[in-house]
Amino acid sequence: MADFYQNGIVTTLHNLENRSVEALESELNEFAKKRPLGLILPSLFSELEGKALPATIDHIAKVPYLNEVVIGLDRATKEQYQYALKFFSHLPQQHRVLWNDGPRLQALDEELRKLGLAPKELGKGRNVWYCMGFVLASNRVESVALHDCDILTYDRSLLARLIYPVANPQFNYEFCKGFYARVADGKINGRVSRLLVTPLLRALKHTLGQNDYLEFMDSFRYPLAGEFSFRRDVLNDIRIPSDWGLEIGVLSEMHRNYSHNRLCQSDIADAYDHKHQDLSLNNDQGGLSKMSIDITKALFRKLATQGTVFNTETFRTIKATYFRIALDFIETYHNDAVMNGLKLDIHSEEKAVELFAKNIMKAGTSFLDNPMETPFIPSWNRVVSAKPDVLECLLRAVEEDHKEFLGQ
Repeated sequence: MADFYQNGIVTTLHNLENRSVEALESELNEFAKKRPLGLILPSLFSELEGKALPATIDHIAKVPYLNEVVIGLDRATKEQYQYALKFFSHLPQQHRVLWNDGPRLQALDEELRKLGLAPKELGKGRNVWYCMGFVLASNRVESVALHDCDILTYDRSLLARLIYPVANPQFNYEFCKGFYARVADGKINGRVSRLLVTPLLRALKHTLGQNDYLEFMDSFRYPLAGEFSFRRDVLNDIRIPSDWGLEIGVLSEMHRNYSHNRLCQSDIADAYDHKHQDLSLNNDQGGLSKMSIDITKALFRKLATQGTVFNTETFRTIKATYFRIALDFIETYHNDAVMNGLKLDIHSEEKAVELFAKNIMKAGTSFLDNPMETPFIPSWNRVVSAKPDVLECLLRAVEEDHKEFLGQ
């Protein structure tokens, strides 16, 4: 049972009564008559062969209020794309699969690259960006949710609670961030959020002083959750990172573009588990190690745009302050786990904190060495300005792929 406490400066919508999914969907059906609703699913082909996504699609097939489902498919051959078309074919909703590795979308990507407007890195950010473009191009929905495809505990109530705040015409929210407790198999998970992001935000407050952005970011209960929902207009202006800083980058864009009362977070699940990344102690180009560097750089970049001046001494102070705060958090999480009959390995927690502390310095050094680094993908408004027919080209490429390969 959740409490009703409002922390920070972003509205929190709680799960106070465990309201039935049928009751939520009944209202969403009515909302969808005036404000059509959609869903974006960024996926790797490998996820089609896993345990999570097939079960997720079975749930989504029962969702009555969706007008469109847009699936972004990465790392797929032609045969795998054809398999994906069949895999998603039992969805009763209007749906399309973006074959991101196919020749038509690759040709469009090359056109944008020549204009300096294509995503620079492969990954979830690029996948999500093209899916957002397709939502704009198809013009079928007014509000859209986005969630990952590796959720092992998926239930369609998650989607209902995620999209409800931007679907209800009596609410004025432009954006909703999902949150949940990362507890599974008798353990507390979510190491990067618990042991990096929250203590780093607190360390930045101590080091740099209070500012609106840090207060905003620290208001989110699970800032790294991959579940969002938006009003359609948001998709035109948002600039998202193509690296592991995606979730932090999206929140930063919401802070830049909208007042706090247009944003909210919603409790979307009692239980949540998905695939876990390796800590990658000896490889800062993979796993949670690379993730921690990219996330930290995303925070530094945002603060720099607000006038914060960084140097090596600043980063050393931030790192030292972070380290002390993070170690204190380990004791807090351990006591919370013990009281709830859960396990928490203090040794592995401290190893993670030590790695993250080192990576704060690596992120700071990279930030100073590459001051012109711009991992952001351009907004769709900018792309349309440079290539006015880009959305029509994107829509045509996806539809032609669908028509050519669906029956083969």
